[in-house]
Amino acid sequence: MNSQKPQATASNTAAATPVIATEKTPIVQALQNHLTFSVGKAISSATERDWYSATASTVRDHVIDGWVKTRGEYCKQDPKRVFYLSLEFLIGRMLSNAALNLGIAPQVREGLNTLGHEMENVVEMETDAALGNGGLGRLAACFLDSMATLDIPGTGYGIRYEYGMFRQTIEKGQQVENPDNWLRYRNVWEFQRPELTYVVKFFGHVVEFPVARSAEQPKLEDDDKVPAAALPVTWETEHHWVGTEAVIAMAYDVPIPGYDTATVNNLRLWSAKAAREFDLHHFNAGNYEKAVEERNATENISKVLYPNDASASGRELRLKQQYFFVSASIQDILRRFLANHSDWNDLPKQIAIQLNDTHPAIAVAEMMYQLVDVHQLKWDHAWELVNKIFAYTNHTLMPEALETWSVELFGRLLPRHLGIIYQINYDFLQMVNHKFPGDTELLSRVSIIDETHGRRVRMAHLAIIGSHTVNGVAALHSELLKTTLFADFDRIYPGKFVNVTNGITPRRWLNQANPGLTQLISSAIGDDFQHDLSQLSRLVPLADDADFRAAFRAVKYANKVRLANRIESLTGVKPNTNSLFDVQIKRIHEYKRQLLNLLHVITLYNRIRSGGAEGVTPRTIIFGGKAAPGYWMAKLIIRLINDVAAIVNEDPAVGDRLKVVFYPNYEVSAAELLFPGSDLSEQISTAGTEASGTGNMKMALNGALTIGTLDGANIEIKEEVGDENIFIFGLTTQQVLETRARGYNPWDYYHANPALRQVLDMIAGGFFSVDEPDRYQAIFDTLLHNGDHYLLLADYESYVAKQDAIDVVYKDEEEWTRRAILNVARVGKFSSDRTIRQYAENIWKVRPLRARA
Repeated sequence: MNSQKPQATASNTAAATPVIATEKTPIVQALQNHLTFSVGKAISSATERDWYSATASTVRDHVIDGWVKTRGEYCKQDPKRVFYLSLEFLIGRMLSNAALNLGIAPQVREGLNTLGHEMENVVEMETDAALGNGGLGRLAACFLDSMATLDIPGTGYGIRYEYGMFRQTIEKGQQVENPDNWLRYRNVWEFQRPELTYVVKFFGHVVEFPVARSAEQPKLEDDDKVPAAALPVTWETEHHWVGTEAVIAMAYDVPIPGYDTATVNNLRLWSAKAAREFDLHHFNAGNYEKAVEERNATENISKVLYPNDASASGRELRLKQQYFFVSASIQDILRRFLANHSDWNDLPKQIAIQLNDTHPAIAVAEMMYQLVDVHQLKWDHAWELVNKIFAYTNHTLMPEALETWSVELFGRLLPRHLGIIYQINYDFLQMVNHKFPGDTELLSRVSIIDETHGRRVRMAHLAIIGSHTVNGVAALHSELLKTTLFADFDRIYPGKFVNVTNGITPRRWLNQANPGLTQLISSAIGDDFQHDLSQLSRLVPLADDADFRAAFRAVKYANKVRLANRIESLTGVKPNTNSLFDVQIKRIHEYKRQLLNLLHVITLYNRIRSGGAEGVTPRTIIFGGKAAPGYWMAKLIIRLINDVAAIVNEDPAVGDRLKVVFYPNYEVSAAELLFPGSDLSEQISTAGTEASGTGNMKMALNGALTIGTLDGANIEIKEEVGDENIFIFGLTTQQVLETRARGYNPWDYYHANPALRQVLDMIAGGFFSVDEPDRYQAIFDTLLHNGDHYLLLADYESYVAKQDAIDVVYKDEEEWTRRAILNVARVGKFSSDRTIRQYAENIWKVRPLRARA
């Protein structure tokens, strides 16, 4: 902190007063006003958290101004709107992002400095919004940012989780899950909407009875109208869902400002409230737990992101969550529509609903329920509308990852919706049978109801059948959807499957996360890239400019120092900032192959210990990510990483040549340090398993080189940056299939490669777990006795060889820097602005509408 600036603390308020009295700016005045009137504190007693609240409230005032104008413009113009349904929105901290998007970050920084505070310290007081877990939620947040930036009329819908999935700590090498109480200090950015509540129903049963309906009047002049009594009558079956348990969904709104535009869109989150929160009769009788039992049971629905579904009650809660937010959202969407429209045929002209993965797929059945049962549309008419409204984004290639629910649970929790799904499925199978007569195996494969695994509802099938467009999220992923996972549906619905490659918002992942690099780019090519990331291509010639390379290295080094300091404060490990920062940060999962990375770590360790690594390139290998609470193997991998780190980091024979770090509680604010500080990006999933990935894009945009398989978006990154500027290894998707088809035997690789054998024997033999020698026998068994499903051993030799090649290139700092600059220059395609333009033009059919400033 600049010692010449006034320090707004209790010990020297006298020094601060004259400056505040004579040098006030509008931002300074606003900060002081909010500290007094929003926070209720005097400067002399204000904490850093109080200053955060005052600063966030000041920035929020500017956001709200645009928010109100945007909503006014939408009401006036009544454009077609996009409604993005997602169970996750990993939006991260909002203060810096909002100030940057609004263009007031310099004034806010200056105002805080005048009052004796650093913006970096104030920003650190904001807790990450725990509304998501990984790439799915971060993608949704990027899309909201781009929709607002591109003036696309759009609203996100999700759940206001009281607690995130969990806050991860590492204790004795093991992941420990702690409550992620992100709302402890309130959320400055949300607005409760008690006037916007909807009833969401569960359980009960369905009553059917016939009703007589008169035919519609023919289109005649009034004098020629047929008397109602003379119109033919048809008998139809009505369904009444009765005996239900009611939950109240209350809306909370979060404004989403666009970059350099007056448009501010909305994220609407639902919180579960009990119909009766408190039973005074039970309370007065002394039964205090019973008095609040209904409230507690109801509020569990929005209590925790991804409750553990290892138990029957956990699975029921997850399905409740999905239906809860979908039902509230669909009711809200229809309320908006009916406020201005009476012709149901206008529905597809006014709304587009995007299903982000299968979590909100039940929206297809809910929309049918609302249209048919609540609003009394005929079934065929309603289904025609539904098919024009929904689009579905698929995020997986692994059949075992496709979401299904047992018919028993679904029917008990949502009996009417199960009946609707049965009818949708019946009509669909009739159509398929007409197209492909006699193919009973095809009918079984595409049915929404899986009869082969204990009768389960296939949510992906419901989403595909109910949507007009299904998109994959990378070129390879989309092609594999059509040729493997959903090949049958591609035959049935030719043209329904399309590709929209994912993207990331440069506002968060360049401007905010890496201001040093942003400033360097601006000084070299101007600011046009802030609106059009493809302008980064103008950096290509500068890769051969020695002065620009030196400046680029200085920015990278500063980012590495910043990251190293945070690592040391969190873990006690002090990284060598001149080492190669080799980073793999993502959800811990076997298919993402953190374990393959760790096999290489142990290989390097063995080389150093044996004295055969003279001149080795020093490395700091950084892991980060959470394992799902019920995912035992993923948690065991985390423990092995930490046990290996404990041995390697304390071995005097290793010194600074190799450090291993597990970065705890990986979240958005951590990513904002890790991406800019990375030299090498690990994207090493088994080919054919990763749908896209967006961490690979963020790393490349921040000047890291990629080591990866030809999987997901790695393929398109390779096409953009050039073969020589990325390190590709391992089997291709086709080779993976061929290897498995001819009978893959991991023991062949174990016996053929002494270095690999040594590593695996050390893991199995207790080298890293002397207190419990057989601790990691299960990992050894998974790789050798249980078939090594993700082919780590098959790719090991290629991976290590490519890592050795990386060592050689990194020693030539000019060449490494040249390649890093070319990565930054050539990844403009991976902006989420480009992605959203594709959705808007090709799938949603919506046009921009800019609010007036």
